[in-house]
Amino acid sequence: MCTMLRIQAVLCTFSVLFLSVGADLKARTCSEVRQAYAAKGFSLVNVPHQEISGEHLRICAQDYTCCTSEMEDKLNQQSKLELENLLEENSHTLRSTFMSRHKNFDEFFLELLENTEKSLNDMFVMTYGKLYMQNSEVFLDLFVELKRYYTGGNVNLEEMLNDFWARLLERMFQLLNSQYHFSEDYLECVSKYTDQLKPFGDVPRKLKAQVTRAFIAARTFVQGLMVGREVANRVARVSFTPACIRALTRMLYCPYCRSLPSVKPCGNYCLNVMKGCLGNQADLDPEWNLFIDAMLLVAERLEGPFNIEAVMEPIDVKISEAIMNMQDNSMQVSAKVFPRVRSAKNPQEWAGPPVEFRTYSTPDIRPYSPEERPTHCSWHQPGQTEDCVEDNATERKPRCSRS
Repeated sequence: MCTMLRIQAVLCTFSVLFLSVGADLKARTCSEVRQAYAAKGFSLVNVPHQEISGEHLRICAQDYTCCTSEMEDKLNQQSKLELENLLEENSHTLRSTFMSRHKNFDEFFLELLENTEKSLNDMFVMTYGKLYMQNSEVFLDLFVELKRYYTGGNVNLEEMLNDFWARLLERMFQLLNSQYHFSEDYLECVSKYTDQLKPFGDVPRKLKAQVTRAFIAARTFVQGLMVGREVANRVARVSFTPACIRALTRMLYCPYCRSLPSVKPCGNYCLNVMKGCLGNQADLDPEWNLFIDAMLLVAERLEGPFNIEAVMEPIDVKISEAIMNMQDNSMQVSAKVFPRVRSAKNPQEWAGPPVEFRTYSTPDIRPYSPEERPTHCSWHQPGQTEDCVEDNATERKPRCSRS
């Protein structure tokens, strides 16, 4: 991974080269080692001024040395600490990126859902008034389920949307045939014919395809951001083996013991040590690259054909269009429903004898444009009169009363 390569490069800059100096090398001064050792924050007490015999060393070469056993132990611990800090530092940016992107997208999406629900509620209250408020739970449940799906709930989007349109058909059918009384079983039977009757036109099919694609992409994206964050967290908490730390100490600090604190190791040496320390993480590299490519593809889809804003913002208008389709086709829908359901249900389940549909008027549920306030009684029922009172010069409010 890129992070590992950066760690390797940084570690190499702190490393020094182990050079063989020969068996007959005379004892040398340890002044440079003392300076480098003090720069790490260690005490110079008991640090030799001249090289000493190195038989006591367990990690570094047992030749003439500037290191005591205590120094070797401290340098071994320092090697582990520096590797852990470098890994933490280099993975911090990656973790922060995933965390901030997840937070921003999650807040944006939930706010979009909330605004869309509010927009639909405001529009339908203004347009359909009391009859909408009496049936508002159908629409509220829709947004509850959409949010539950997005947040990881066990929701089948297609079934949930089918259930929404079926419930809306039941309510609409009852309102448009208010001269009858229907049992719950009868209305449930009616809703089973939603696909065959197509009372709402082509709106449900198109909206289901758009919502399903957009929400699947959105949930996949936000869950992917959480996965990326968790992977970065786990990589940062990697445990290093004693063999790894010993190899790292030999590369980083054994040259100190040979009075060569300023010479760097060759690149291949550094890479080999890091491969031994981060071998498991290196195995993640191909899978990580595939994951990043997939996340970029989902992000592109969300900006293009699966744009969630383009789907959610006009959803109130699309549902209202479906309601208008149902109103326009109410007589044909009723004419198809009654014979079908009557063959399976008791025809006496509704009150009153069969009648000619043309003798009854259907509720006026056609919505108004956002710029136009309704000046007549929406969902106007037979037997009601319209009494609109002008409260001021710019606004007219409907008031329905029984004749």
